[in-house]
Amino acid sequence: MSARGGSTSTLSVSLPTDVVDALKVRAGPRGVSAYVTEAVRHKLAMEGLDEIVQDYEATRGPVDQTLVDRFTHDFFSNDPDT
Repeated sequence: MSARGGSTSTLSVSLPTDVVDALKVRAGPRGVSAYVTEAVRHKLAMEGLDEIVQDYEATRGPVDQTLVDRFTHDFFSNDPDT
């Protein structure tokens, strides 16, 4: 996976040894940097979605959980008839 925008920066982080060991196994041929980049991008996107929901709820009230459940099922279900 290449960096978006074409530029990269070096960052030093400290992780528990067991996490590093598991990371190296999971990252495999893609490499640790690509794996971590993908994971961080995902986390940032999820936090962005949380902010959207919080903004929505601040102006319109709580999201209807029944609708969320129905749309989640419709979106992620492998059975088109349910």
